[in-house]
Amino acid sequence: MSHAVAALIPDDGPPTILAGCLVRAMHKFIIMGAQGCGKGTQAKLLKQDFDLVHISVGDIFRWHIQSHTKLAARIKRLIAAGHMVDDDVVADIVQQRLAEHDWNYGFILDGFPRTRTQAEFFLESYDIDAVIFIDVADEIVFERVLARRMCGQCGLDFNLIHHRPAEPDKCDVCGGTLVARDDDNPDAIRARLSDYRNKTEPILELFRRKELVIQTDGSQSAAVIQADIRRQLKLPVDTAAEPKQVEG
Repeated sequence: MSHAVAALIPDDGPPTILAGCLVRAMHKFIIMGAQGCGKGTQAKLLKQDFDLVHISVGDIFRWHIQSHTKLAARIKRLIAAGHMVDDDVVADIVQQRLAEHDWNYGFILDGFPRTRTQAEFFLESYDIDAVIFIDVADEIVFERVLARRMCGQCGLDFNLIHHRPAEPDKCDVCGGTLVARDDDNPDAIRARLSDYRNKTEPILELFRRKELVIQTDGSQSAAVIQADIRRQLKLPVDTAAEPKQVEG
C-alpha cells in the first residue's frame, strides 16, 4: 500500500470506501476488570465482528504451562497461589506478542496492564483508542469463578451458571471430563482480588486522566454489556450476537 493511500485510512470510526474498496478502521483497545467479570466473552465478541486480534495474557500463560516451557513452572506456581506474574515477565510476553504484527485491523488486550509500571510502559509504546472497564462486585466474582469448568481434553471453557454442558461433567465437543482450574479456589480467588484491588484498579486513574476509560456494569447479561460497550465506543451495535458463556 502506498503512503498516500495509507494516509487516507482512518484510525477510528466506521469503515471508509476508498477507490471502490472497503477500508476497515483500526481499533486498539485494552479491556480491564476483575477475574470473572466477563472480559474474555466481551473481547471475543468485539474480535469476531471487527477483525481484532484478541491478546489474552491468561491464555498465553496457559499455553506456556501446557507446552512445558521454561517459564511454565514459575507461572504455574504463582497463578496457583493467586499471585501476579512478575511485571518484567508479563511486559516481555506482551511485547513479543504485539511484535508479531498480525493485527491488521487492531487488537484487544486482555489481562494487561496489571500494574502502574506496565501501564506506563504500554502508553509509552502504543497509542490506544479506549480502555474498557467492566465493573463487578466481589460476590459476583466468587460465584462466577467457582462455577467455571474446563475440558481436560480439548480445553473448551464452560460455566455451570451460563454455559452448562449438555451432560453433567462432560464436554459437549469431545466428551472429555470437565475440571475446575487449579487456581479457581476460594483462597486463590481472594488473593487475586486483593492484588487486583491494590495494584490494578489504581492504574485506571492513569487512563482516566487521559480520558481513555469507558465503564460498564458487569452484573448485567453479556449481550447487554456488549451493546453498552459498543454504544460508548460508537461502534455498530446491531452486529452483536448473544454469547454462550461468561469468562474472566
